[in-house]
Amino acid sequence: MLVFWLITLFRDREVINIDSIIKSLEDIFKKLPPLPANAVATLFKITPWLAIIFGILGLIGALAAFGIFTVFAPFAIVGRYSNYGLGLISTIGLAVSSLMMIVAFPSLKAGKMAGWNLLFWSEIISIGSSLLSISVGTILGAVIGLYILFQIKPKYK
Repeated sequence: MLVFWLITLFRDREVINIDSIIKSLEDIFKKLPPLPANAVATLFKITPWLAIIFGILGLIGALAAFGIFTVFAPFAIVGRYSNYGLGLISTIGLAVSSLMMIVAFPSLKAGKMAGWNLLFWSEIISIGSSLLSISVGTILGAVIGLYILFQIKPKYK
């Protein structure tokens, strides 16, 4: 059923060009004041380590959240809590985003654009799951993260 819906949804539509999304966001973030060159160089050096550390912490947090959701699921059903699924979707988003950060580590360390792309999509997934759970703080943090990400983009090849 879901596959049929997706096929009918995208059958007669133009496929979204991923490069155009990145280019549009890059144009927006280029209008903001640039970071100093030494700050960009420092961020470029520590980004792989930040990605692996926060990827591991995020994955641990997602696994803990899955455990908490499992324990409290019967209480949510009995109490007729209707937004329980949104927390689960946010947890899945956290897990996917964290895994992408961990996978990006080798490419980031080597200075490859593939690592930057993985971090970019990790941020996009984070924003999407935050929008679903209406987490303003996380959305603000992700926008700041995108700003920093576009500041260090020229360093990656």
